[in-house]
Amino acid sequence: MYDEAHGWELVTRHTKSESLRNHMRAVSITMRAYARKFSEDEARWATVGLLHDFDYEENPAVSMEGHPLVGTRHLREEGWPEEIIRAILSHAESITQVAPESRMERTLVAVDELTGLITAVALVRPNKNVRDVTLQSIKKKWKDNRFAAGVNRQEIAHAAEQLGVPLDEHIETVLQAMQAEAEALGLAGQA
Repeated sequence: MYDEAHGWELVTRHTKSESLRNHMRAVSITMRAYARKFSEDEARWATVGLLHDFDYEENPAVSMEGHPLVGTRHLREEGWPEEIIRAILSHAESITQVAPESRMERTLVAVDELTGLITAVALVRPNKNVRDVTLQSIKKKWKDNRFAAGVNRQEIAHAAEQLGVPLDEHIETVLQAMQAEAEALGLAGQA
């Protein structure tokens, strides 16, 4: 019962913003890619990625009375597995005090902000196509702290290190996963 289909139903019920839905799709897609890489449960990891921000539109304050605590309370009431709830809580450790410990939790932290940076890099390209984004173009924008200023580059680098994946390899893994699903993410370029 608690699978990606039910997760998507929950997302669409609570999130109207297409860009936020696309962000959750991107995180889900990259979580699946990492699960495959690590020989883990792809469906479970993808579901965590899909649900991690489902309550953000309704509770945008990252706080004790906002995201993700309100959302995880809702998930708990619906009977979602504690492993999924804990992973979602771990992506906001400064508020929840739940440190990412499992490989799935560390991966969520590592891919969450990076998908946002890659999306931003794609959207400033003339054709807005993620398939034309390269590791080099991401690294160039990475160095410009004014670009996508809300993206915590130190958190991404630290999380990749915690996964035991070199930063460039991490960026490539996330980029390739997003490129493979460009249409689903709304990043296949302008017609």
